[in-house]
Amino acid sequence: MENKKELRNWLDAFGLDHPLVIAGPCSAETEAQVLKIAHQLKDTDATVLRAGIWKPRTRPGNFEGVGALGLKWLQKAKEETGMLTTTEVANANHVDLALEADIDILWIGARTTVSPFIVQEIAEALKGTDKTVLIKNPVNPDLALWLGAVERFYTQDIKNLGVIHRGFSTYEKTRYRNNPEWQIAIDLQNKFPDLPLILDPSHIAGRRDIIHDLCQTGLDLNYDGIMVETHYDPDNAWSDAAQQITPAALVQMMVDLKIRKEVGTELEYTNKLNTLRTQIDVIDHQLIESLGKRMKISDSIGELKAENNVSILQTKRWNEILGKMILEGEQNNLSEEFILRVFKAVHQESINHQKKVARS
Repeated sequence: MENKKELRNWLDAFGLDHPLVIAGPCSAETEAQVLKIAHQLKDTDATVLRAGIWKPRTRPGNFEGVGALGLKWLQKAKEETGMLTTTEVANANHVDLALEADIDILWIGARTTVSPFIVQEIAEALKGTDKTVLIKNPVNPDLALWLGAVERFYTQDIKNLGVIHRGFSTYEKTRYRNNPEWQIAIDLQNKFPDLPLILDPSHIAGRRDIIHDLCQTGLDLNYDGIMVETHYDPDNAWSDAAQQITPAALVQMMVDLKIRKEVGTELEYTNKLNTLRTQIDVIDHQLIESLGKRMKISDSIGELKAENNVSILQTKRWNEILGKMILEGEQNNLSEEFILRVFKAVHQESINHQKKVARS
């Protein structure tokens, strides 16, 4: 698969003067709920109405979707509002039912993307159709697996393709439901700059209060659109209540977001500079998080040394670390002087942490 301008054709055909907005409830709950949300969204920036019909949950016993019945509700919403429709498909049977209901856009969920067998099955079921297919990143941070799923649809002659960045699962607790791992999406964007990239801030956030900030970061990184879970009564939604916003909140968010347009050489320079700076901000955030984790380990080492009456400074170990980091620094085009300054500072902070633990 090669990057081609034609990859953007389906998105450009909308003729939008703003990023693509896909919005709607996490789950279709009732016909009245779907229609009410659709009518509240029809005069907003939202072009596509989303709703989960089949909802595979992490553990059984939770609401797992209304099933094929919900496809009729999406059809009716399209008839009444003119909005395009989209839902998740997880097997060939879902595909057949969605095609029968003339759903416009199908998305592949993160749990499906991890399985090349299932992706291949779905891709073959869609062969010869003109549907748009959006592939969410796999639950684990694996760019090759993500691109591999895209390529399986591409080789089945599915021309209308895009990807959705919804974050990656992690065992550690963070401020996100799913860690964004922005660098993976940036790497994908660098390989295929014309493959439409959509942000799913709802699944990254897991809570509504940081959705705006995530959307702004996505737009600063030149994402092509957003998929936001939207419900008129989010607190009482049947699934993922904490991460849904109201249609009114979506309207206000689109007003508040800073959306840059490429007009003129000077503005194009500013846009590119802001994109690069946002990439640096993402990496700086990761650096701080990694340093924080390192110091927590230093605290544990300090406790262990104190319990065993062992001195804090271990010269041999320090020299081993420094030697390895200098070599790795050279491989990454970093000077020895820089590595020495950085790791001396890190080492000193580690000693300070261990001293504090020993005194307490």
